[in-house]
Amino acid sequence: MITASLWGFMAIVLKVITYELAPLTVVWFRFFSAFLMLSAWTLIFRRKDFQIFRRPPYQLFLAALFLALNYTGFIAGIKYVSPSASQVFIQIAPVSFALSGIIIFREHVNWKHIVGFIAVLSGIGLFYSEQLGQLSSELGNHFTLGMLLVLGGGLSWAVFATLQKGLVRKHHPNQLNLFIYGICALGLIPFVQFTNLQGMPAVNWILLLYLGLNTVLAYGSLALAIKFTEATRVSVIITLNPIITFVTMAILTRMNVSWIEAESFSVMSVLGALTVLGGAILVISAGWKKAVKETA
Repeated sequence: MITASLWGFMAIVLKVITYELAPLTVVWFRFFSAFLMLSAWTLIFRRKDFQIFRRPPYQLFLAALFLALNYTGFIAGIKYVSPSASQVFIQIAPVSFALSGIIIFREHVNWKHIVGFIAVLSGIGLFYSEQLGQLSSELGNHFTLGMLLVLGGGLSWAVFATLQKGLVRKHHPNQLNLFIYGICALGLIPFVQFTNLQGMPAVNWILLLYLGLNTVLAYGSLALAIKFTEATRVSVIITLNPIITFVTMAILTRMNVSWIEAESFSVMSVLGALTVLGGAILVISAGWKKAVKETA
C-alpha cells in the first residue's frame, strides 16, 4: 500500500520536473539521492549489507539495467503524455509481472487471467485511439511516442521485478536496492546535464529530493512485499496507484492550477482506462483466493 500510494503521486511530480530538467538528469538524481539515503541508513543499522559490492550476482546487474530502463522510459514518455495517461499505459508492468509469476514461479492460472489480459490490451487500444482522435497530427505523433516509451518502461519493470523475486530468496532486499541504486547512479553519470542543476529554484530541489525519498520508500516496501508474498498479491495492490493519480489530477484541473497542464478525457477514454484497470486487477487477483486457501 505504501508503494502504491507513493507511485500514485510520483507521476505528477515527474511531469512537473520534466518542464525544467532533462529526463536522464532526473533519473540520475533519483538513483544518486536514493543511494545516499539508503547508504546512511545501512551504515547505521546493517553495515554487513555493503558486502554485496564484493561479489554481486550477475542477475543483480541485469536487475539494475532494467530498472534504469524503466525509470528512463517512464519519465521520457511522461513528457509527451499526461500523468493519468501514463498510469494507464504503465499497467502493462504489474500485468506482465503477474504473467511472470504464472510462467516462471508456477503460480496458479485460470480463465480469469486470459480474460484479464484481453481486457488490458483492449482497454489500452481504446484509450489510445480515443486520445489520438482528439489531437492534431503532430501532437498525435508525440502522444504515440510517449505511449511506446511508457509501455517499454513498464515491460522493463516487469523484468526487473521478476529478477528481484528470485534474488530476494538469497539476498536481503536492502542489499539489492543498495547495489541497484549505486550502480545505476554510476552508470548514468555520462548522461547527466549538471549545468542545469546550477541555480535551480528551491522548489525544484524539493521535488528532486522528494523523488529520491519516494524511490527509497517505495522500492524498499516493494522488495519486502515481493519477499513475503506472491507476485499476484503484490501486483493487485500496486494496481491501485492510478486511482490516486486520476483523483489528484481531477482536483488540480478543477482548481485550474498553472504549474501543470489540465487533463480532460472523453467518456470513451475513461471507459478505456477503466477497462485497463479492471483487466489488470482481474489478471493479478485471479489466483489470490487459491493462494489464501493454501496459506490457511
